[in-house]
Amino acid sequence: MFVSLRNGPFTASPQQTSQSISIIRPKTPIFSLPPNITNLLPVAVAFRNSDHFLVSPLKPRWENSSYTAFRKLPVIRAFDGNSELSPVGPAKPKWENFLATAASLYPVYVIFGWFVACFKPSAFAWFVNRGPASYTLSLGLIMLAMGITLDFEDLIRLFLKRPLSILFGCVAQYTIMPSFAFIISKVLGLPPSLSAGLILLGCCPGGTASNVVTLIAQGDVPLSIVMTSCTTLAAVLLTPFLTKILAGTYVPVDAIQLSISTLQIVVAPTLLGSYAKRAFPAVVKIVMPFAPLFAVLASSLLACSVFSENFIRLKSMVGASVASDLSPLQRALMLFSGDLGVVMFSVALLHYAGFFVGYISAAICGFKETERRAISIEVGMQNSSLGVVLAAAHFPSPMVAVPPAISAVIMNVMGSSLGVLWRYKDPLDSEKGTKTKSDNL
Repeated sequence: MFVSLRNGPFTASPQQTSQSISIIRPKTPIFSLPPNITNLLPVAVAFRNSDHFLVSPLKPRWENSSYTAFRKLPVIRAFDGNSELSPVGPAKPKWENFLATAASLYPVYVIFGWFVACFKPSAFAWFVNRGPASYTLSLGLIMLAMGITLDFEDLIRLFLKRPLSILFGCVAQYTIMPSFAFIISKVLGLPPSLSAGLILLGCCPGGTASNVVTLIAQGDVPLSIVMTSCTTLAAVLLTPFLTKILAGTYVPVDAIQLSISTLQIVVAPTLLGSYAKRAFPAVVKIVMPFAPLFAVLASSLLACSVFSENFIRLKSMVGASVASDLSPLQRALMLFSGDLGVVMFSVALLHYAGFFVGYISAAICGFKETERRAISIEVGMQNSSLGVVLAAAHFPSPMVAVPPAISAVIMNVMGSSLGVLWRYKDPLDSEKGTKTKSDNL
C-alpha cells in the first residue's frame, strides 16, 4: 500500500522504491500544538537533523503494537493556525519528561499525604511546629514558581484578543463560589468557624492545578491560564472584601490585613517570578523544569500539614465514637459519619456547584465547548493553599483552616475525575449535539 502525496504540499520522488518515502521537510510547521501536549502524545514521526523526514508505510493493525493500547483513546486535537500557543518545539530530554510526569501526579500526592495525616499526624510535626511562618513561606515559593512560567505580555495580548470569555470567567469565579459557600453553610448549619472557613475557600482565586485538568479535559488551556492569572491578581481586593461581607457575620474579619497578606504572599511572588524570567533567562531556564514539581509537592505538604494539625480537633468533634479499642476501619467509619463527614460533604458540594453552574452558565451565554470546560474547571477548582495560609494567619480559631485543607483532597479528586471524563468526549461532538437540539426546538 502506497501513500500518494501528489496533490499535497510536497511531492515524493518518483524513483523512491524503499520501504519509506522521503519528503522535503517544511520550513514552517503545518499546525501548532501546545508544548505540554506534545509530551503526552505517542511519537508518530521521527524527525532527522537533515532537511528530510521519513514517513513509514502503513502497517496492518495487528502489526502495530500500540494499536491495541491506544485504539480506544480519543485523539487530542491539534490547534489551528490561529492558536495563541507556540508551535511544536524540539523534543525534551527524558529527565524533563519525567519531572513533568511526576508533577502531573498531584492528586496522588495529596491523597497519600491525607491518609498519612489521618493515621499518623506526627509525620508532619517537623513542618507544623515551625508555625504559620512555614505556611506563608511555602505559599510564597509556590507562587514564585508559578510566576517564572508566566509572560505577562502574552497574557495581556490574550486578554485583549478574547476579553469577553476572560471577563465572564473571572466574574463567575468570584460570584458562583462565594455565593454557594454562603448558602451551603447556612443550609447545613455549620459551626461559625467552619462556616467562615468554607466561605474563605469560596472567595479564593482559581488554583494552578486547574490548568493541568483543563489540558486533560481538552478544554481551552490559554483561557484557563489567563483566568488563573487574572483571578490571582484580583484576589488582593476581592478575597478580603467578599470574605468580610459573607463571613463577617460568623467571625471577625480584618479585610485590610487579609488584603496585605494576599498581596505579600500571592501577587508579589508571582510578579517577581515573571520579572526574573525576563531579567535572568539563563537561570530561569535551568530552574523551569523543576518548578511545577516543586509547586505540587509544596502544595501537598501545606494542605496535609494543616489537616494533620487539626486532626485531633476533628476527632474531638465525634468524641468517644473513635475509641482506641476499635479497628482502624471502624474508627474511620465512625469518624467520617460524624460532623467531619458533614464538613467533607459541604466542601464536595461547593466544588460540585462550581463545576456544574460554571459549565451551565457558560453554555447559556453561548461559549464554545472548549471554553465551557475551561470555565467550569477554573470556577470549581480553588487555590486552597491560599485559604489555608490566610485562615492560619488571620483567624483565631484553627478550625477555619479545616475546609480549605480538606478541599485540597476533594477538589483534586473531583477535578481529575471530571477531566478524565471529558477526555473521552470530543468537544466538537458536544457542540454538534447541542446545535442539533437547538435546531429541533
